[in-house]
Amino acid sequence: MPAQGHFEGQSVNRPPLFDGEDYTYWKTRMEFFLQGLDYQIWSIVEEGDLLVTNEKDKWTEDDKKKISLNCKAKSILCCALSKKEFNRISACRSAMEMWEKLRITYEGTDKVKETRIDILVTQYERFQM
Repeated sequence: MPAQGHFEGQSVNRPPLFDGEDYTYWKTRMEFFLQGLDYQIWSIVEEGDLLVTNEKDKWTEDDKKKISLNCKAKSILCCALSKKEFNRISACRSAMEMWEKLRITYEGTDKVKETRIDILVTQYERFQM
């Protein structure tokens, strides 16, 4: 049995591991994993950290819960990445920034996607002639 199989299983308790291969597959699985764990964590990844406006010495229980959820979102993402991928996002300050950095790295910006589509359409049209 491969070593990776030991570390990544089909478990609801363990996030899917991303090692730089098949980003689209991992992204979908990770989205489902986070939503199933706590939809609010998925919202933090997708929309950004929950805001806490009070000073640290005046945090309420609600503020502490928000900070905890923000940290949990970052931690789960970090646990789902190989060392190489972790190094790519380690300077990011929020879970949303981490997610976006991975997305741009593996999918490209919208402009890059449009260019790729244009190239494929052109190649297809030339192939038909």
